[in-house]
This record gives sequence, C-alpha cells and structure tokens, in this order.
Amino acid sequence: MFGGKHINVTAVRRKNQEITFLEVPRSDKSWVVKLRKIPLLRGLVSIIDSSAKGSKHLNYSAESYAEDETEPEDLAEQEKKAKKKEEGWSLGMIFGVAVMGILSFLFGKLIFTLVPVFVETFLFKDAFDNYILHNLVEGGIKLILLLVYLWAISLTPVVKRLFQYHGAEHKVISAFEAGEELTVANVQKYSRLHYRCGSSFMMLTIILGVIIYSVFPWDNLVERVVQRIVLLPVVIGISFEVLKGTNAVRDIPGLKYLGYPGLWLQLLTTKEPKDEMVEVSIASFNRMRELDAAIEAGAYTEANVSGGILDPAKG
Repeated sequence: MFGGKHINVTAVRRKNQEITFLEVPRSDKSWVVKLRKIPLLRGLVSIIDSSAKGSKHLNYSAESYAEDETEPEDLAEQEKKAKKKEEGWSLGMIFGVAVMGILSFLFGKLIFTLVPVFVETFLFKDAFDNYILHNLVEGGIKLILLLVYLWAISLTPVVKRLFQYHGAEHKVISAFEAGEELTVANVQKYSRLHYRCGSSFMMLTIILGVIIYSVFPWDNLVERVVQRIVLLPVVIGISFEVLKGTNAVRDIPGLKYLGYPGLWLQLLTTKEPKDEMVEVSIASFNRMRELDAAIEAGAYTEANVSGGILDPAKG
C-alpha cells in the first residue's frame, strides 16, 4: 500500500497474474485535518488513522486471496448475493473494519505497555529500590518481548510474505527518492530498510517510554499501571515527533545514527522481496502518483472510485 497526497492505493496480484488496485481517497474530516497540524497530538491521530486504513487495505488483500481460491460456481453465487445488499454491506464493512483496526491497535498497544510492568514487578520487585532502574529493566523486557514476537510471526509463511512486500515498498520509495527510473532491476538495488517506517516508531516508543516514565516517580504497582496508561498518548505523540526529526536529519553526518535503532528493528519486520513482489509495489506506487496527479488536475474525483471506497479498478 502507498499513501499519496490525495489517495491511498493497494495493488494485489491475482491468481491469473493480473494486478488489481484498491483506491481509497483520503477524504479526512476538517477536524481531523486540523488535529494533524498540532504537534504531539498529530502523532496519535496519524497512528489511529493509519490503523483504520491499514486494516481496510489488508482486508481487501485477504478478500482477493479468498476470491481466487473459491470455485467459479461458488464465486458467482457469492457475487449474486452480494449485489442485493451491496451498498449496505459496503458501508457496514467499511465502518466495522475501521473500528476493529483502531481497537486492535489501542488494545495491542495497551497490552504491550502493561505486560512488561507486571513481568518486571514479579521478577524484580525487591531487587532494588531505584524506580528508574525498574523502568530500565521494564524497557528491556518490553524490547525482548517485541523481538521474540516479531521473530516468531516472521516464521509463518503468510507474515513472511507480508514482510517481503514491506521490504519491496521501502525499496520503491528509496529508488524514487534517489531519482531512479522505477524498474524491478533498479529498485532491487536499494535497501529494504527506510527511516520513515512504523517499525522505527515501535522502537522509539520503547526508548522514549523509559525516559518519559522516569520523569514521574511511582511508589506501588497501582500507581505504576495508572501512570503508564495516562502517559501512553504522550509517549506516542513524542515518539512520532522524534521519528519525523530523525528522518529530517538522516543526511547530516553524525545525526543519521539517531535513526539506527529503528532500522535495526526493520531487519525483522522486512524481508528481501522477490522480483514479482517489487513489480506489484511499483504498480501500486505508479498508480498512486497517477491518481494524485489526476485529482490535482481536476480529472479524477471520489465519484470515480466505484462505490466511493471499496471496489477495485483493474490495471
């Protein structure tokens, strides 16, 4: 998936080798646009928004795969039933997927924040009195849990393939930023790691979380848990701003190393893609740029997307 100025596009290679696209206009509400301009707050808004939209695009990919694996006669019957309730089901699915994406992110982030607290308390409650040392150990436990989790899921075929496409996206962006012609051979020359990545954001929330939590002392487990919940939006907001900052200074000698922890984590969250995966990523990126240009020229509007959101346009 690639997000442009006006539209988000996901490309999927179907079983017949045809590439289809999901085109989702970025029609944010005016109040969302305003929140995106407020430092610290814009990080939380962007992450939640990305979770909702990302779930929608993953759902499209999953549906495409399921459709390809369905027998033709069964598929025809499913399409016949779907047409009867097309509009109602589409709106319901859009809302449901978006809400589930947001809730999944918030619940996952909350669990990932609190579990290390309980583990650290259980293992090291009486080991030392300095709460800052407890925070450091908590951060270490959180990092270990994250690395083990990412390593474990990367062993599954589905997630490994997802991480390969993740790497392909990074390569395409890097090739474009370098002014290269977007061919498979050119794109494959570039690294699968990139400064602007959600993986880097995850690493920053761990590092900055230790620092931020250490500013506020706590005396017992209840205070510690409440503090983590209350400060979670602050950690997310500051991590987002630091991520933007590390990306801005990545070409400055010495300062580029600030983004290295996030790049190291991407060694787990990205894999080297195959040529056919790079081809799909190039198609998605080119389609996004084409539609962005058309929208700015007034030749393309949201009405051009069948159903406004969910129907794919074949390439």
